[in-house]
Amino acid sequence: MMIAALAWVEFVFGSLMFSYWLGRLARKDVRAVGDGNPGAFNLWAAAGWKLGAAGVVLDFLKGYFPLVWLIRVENISGYGLVLLAAAPILGHLFSPFLKFRGGKGIAVTFGVWSALTAFEVALVYAILLAALLVASILLKGSRRISDEANGFQVVLGMLLLSAYLLIESFPAPILVFWLVNLILLAFANRHKLAAFSRNVLFARDRKPGWPGSVEESGAVPADSESKP
Repeated sequence: MMIAALAWVEFVFGSLMFSYWLGRLARKDVRAVGDGNPGAFNLWAAAGWKLGAAGVVLDFLKGYFPLVWLIRVENISGYGLVLLAAAPILGHLFSPFLKFRGGKGIAVTFGVWSALTAFEVALVYAILLAALLVASILLKGSRRISDEANGFQVVLGMLLLSAYLLIESFPAPILVFWLVNLILLAFANRHKLAAFSRNVLFARDRKPGWPGSVEESGAVPADSESKP
């Protein structure tokens, strides 16, 4: 019962949409920018780096401070932490302050992992995301990365994080939370993942030499006509 009550408090903390409110103070609607996400990165694009950085920090802190207090002061451990760690991310994704339409939960995720593992896993996740970004830039030959690719990298980075957790023998509750976090990030980025998949398949079909491409299969385009 106590865990459920604390999880509700964590959910409320997570649902505080600081980036959206900072944007309103600056007379900017962050939902009208980019992918429409009311989060810190769209605030950065809409109102500048100062407010954007403030949004990132506040979103991080709402995932970090309540949870680290529960761990260190209330000595909560075990599987109860799974619900408590997921609650602020759920609050951010489904904020009642925005009719249950929230952000993507990236900064909150960093805050939660920082609280759970004394910043260790959050740092590893950041390194993974940085490596995926660099790899994407090198492969594409451009520093401009699409929103769809960013969403894919967020989810792929979380998936790859499982290897580190297993190698370092993190306890079962941490692994369960990782799975919950992966599912939540995949859900939050589902439209980006679908668009990214379509783009990859389209590029494969258009590029000579790819298995299954038009050139590889010898298929004739639908608009071409055979001549006698």
